Amino acid sequence: MPPPPTKKKNPWTPMAAGCIAGGIEATAVWPMEFIKTQLQLQSKVKGQLPYNGMLSGLSYYVRTTGFLSLYNGLAPTLVGSMPKAGIRFGLNALIKDNLRDKDGKLTPGKNFVAGLGAGVSEALIIVAPVETVKTRCIELNMPFVGGFRHILKTEGLSGVYQGARRNG
Repeated sequence: MPPPPTKKKNPWTPMAAGCIAGGIEATAVWPMEFIKTQLQLQSKVKGQLPYNGMLSGLSYYVRTTGFLSLYNGLAPTLVGSMPKAGIRFGLNALIKDNLRDKDGKLTPGKNFVAGLGAGVSEALIIVAPVETVKTRCIELNMPFVGGFRHILKTEGLSGVYQGARRNG
């Protein structure tokens, strides 16, 4: 007797889990991401930053503007991180379900293809544009929406996807 057909899983569950995980991840690493970006942009800034590394940067902001200031600018990152992880988790589950054989099994190669497809989609749909806008906003000292509008006005839609050639 043949095995019963496997039931396809609901892709919304891993997508929702990915969104939650993406939010937690972004919140946990944001202070270090902010300091890292400031240090990367230091060569473009006139004058020297009052810190020269991760720990001294974290210490500087806590000392001068308070602990919560480390989370300034987190909202746009959450807007990108939550759907990014949701797309990755949801598409991975969806692709895997479509690649399973009639017995519901998935070979390591097909599992790899599912992860690759989800990762490339995530990079092109969310990561490249959000990272480009985020970095430019920090560089220009602009809020996310203002920076996004500035890029669209001065460079067009291709300016938002400037990082796609490097990320995708």
